[in-house]
Amino acid sequence: MELPQHSPEQATSFLGLLAHPQRWRLVEALARSDRRVNELVEAVDEAPNLVSYHLRKLREHRLVHERRSSADARDVYYSLDLERLRQLYLETADGLHPGLAAPVGTQAEKAVAEGPRTRVLFLCTHNSARSQMAEGILRALGGDRFEVESGGTQPSRVHPLAIKAMAKRQIDISAQTSKNMERFADQRFDYVITVCDLASEVCPVFPGAPERIHWSIPDPSAVEGSEKERLAAFERAADELLTRIRYLLILVQRRGAAS
Repeated sequence: MELPQHSPEQATSFLGLLAHPQRWRLVEALARSDRRVNELVEAVDEAPNLVSYHLRKLREHRLVHERRSSADARDVYYSLDLERLRQLYLETADGLHPGLAAPVGTQAEKAVAEGPRTRVLFLCTHNSARSQMAEGILRALGGDRFEVESGGTQPSRVHPLAIKAMAKRQIDISAQTSKNMERFADQRFDYVITVCDLASEVCPVFPGAPERIHWSIPDPSAVEGSEKERLAAFERAADELLTRIRYLLILVQRRGAAS
């Protein structure tokens, strides 16, 4: 893949943005989980006004996005655009020396090293769309190296449009079922990942201190309109989950290699 030209001014702007210690800590805090301002204030131990200032700088470069919580409209979740960060990083490296830019591809599926199986639980409210798609994606990409489950605070059914959106990506989730998260209350997981704001705010404590991650993804089933418009919302959610799960695979691989 040929990377676009990256001027010296763009490179220094990007590197200078991340070189600031507070902004780097914010990027680190957002690299694995979407967070609200109060959570970022606690994570980086800085005053709220300074956190807001640096978030604004990151938003100006479109590295960080904000989305109002669907659980409480007074809250705003911030998320790191990993694909844009990666692209800017590769463009900057390529501008310095072509050999520094790693080949771009979808090799995350092969990135997980040998070791004990990683257990992951995805949670949302109805366990009908986002968590079901995430379960199917990780099972498809992670293979036998993962044990994947999903559940909901108010389980219902697997949404037909979620099944359709995943089928277009060659992933079959039609046999999956909606489950109450209480059935997993005594189980140990390595990662518990909430994919809706409400589930994040009521997520219980699981044994074994799994890493808690939140992905603030809009609810596709809340979109109204024609079936084409509604399906497009499910496809956007599926694409975002695919991106995030590929990066999760790399994270797990790196941790496995370090242990």
